[in-house]
Amino acid sequence: MILLQCPCRYLLQVLTTRVQNLEKGVELDCQWVEFDDVRYHIQATVKNPNILLLSLSLPTPPPETVFSGGLPQGAIEAIKAAYGVVLQILDPPRDGFNLTLKLNLSKLPPDEEHKQALLVKIASIREVVLGAPLRAVLRQLVSRGVKSNLNKLLSLVHRPDESFFVFPQVDKATVIFPMRFKDSIDTVLATSFLQEFVEARKTAGLGNAPPCLWSSSPPQELKGAPEKALSANAGFVSFVIFPRHVDGRKLDKTVWSLSTFHAYVSYHVKCSEGFMHTRMRRRVESLIEALDRAKPDLEKDDQPAQNRSFKRLSLKDGRGSFNSR
Repeated sequence: MILLQCPCRYLLQVLTTRVQNLEKGVELDCQWVEFDDVRYHIQATVKNPNILLLSLSLPTPPPETVFSGGLPQGAIEAIKAAYGVVLQILDPPRDGFNLTLKLNLSKLPPDEEHKQALLVKIASIREVVLGAPLRAVLRQLVSRGVKSNLNKLLSLVHRPDESFFVFPQVDKATVIFPMRFKDSIDTVLATSFLQEFVEARKTAGLGNAPPCLWSSSPPQELKGAPEKALSANAGFVSFVIFPRHVDGRKLDKTVWSLSTFHAYVSYHVKCSEGFMHTRMRRRVESLIEALDRAKPDLEKDDQPAQNRSFKRLSLKDGRGSFNSR
């Protein structure tokens, strides 16, 4: 199965090209949209080629999800911790965006390896911002300090007007996804996919993976959640995260995998649908070819008269042929 990459590939390409051709000082103005309605806008002028303005628009949060200053809780602190003086947060952001950052390319490290690593980190700004609340909750699993929000259901945005839920406890955190799909065919395929996904977790080689459960009804942890948030036509998927799943470098990977789980399922559902359509078309084509081969060959019986040849017989030959009958 294919996992979505954390860095935005187009943003990384734009940043890398800009750094490699900084002496040219070309004006830059690009906008694009990523999955789950995350929009980007990057700008640079000829006068200040070292300065880039990067704006980010996030999915519209549902009513049960709390944003602080147009951003998920803890996003500002996460940006400062991840990028330091390289990125500066502009307040207020550009119109139509939740966040605008000022990137100073002259403050990038001179070492090429560290510079490229930082560019990859900047291209992962989506994960840093949207994953900030989830990262804070999961980091408490391996923290020895005072833990907050225990046994309290938290709502986090991941798609437009849709959220998933986290139920933190002392030694684990349960992450619950209400799975919704607009198309009826996608709903059937997603339900089957998720049931097989849960069964695959039980294989011997995946013993260290987080326990995964699927149910058609809301799990007990969602007690007290808004009724609208519990409408899921493809059921509910729950992951139980233990400290071993977020220890060290595993934290960033776990946060990204959970934040994009719905997009991961949607991708494979669409791939399955496309694969089945391709198989059906090939099957229809093979049946048409079989029908064409089964048609009677009428060309020999319907030859036009002008294509036929006649042999002139003499009177003697004609009489011999008549007497032989």
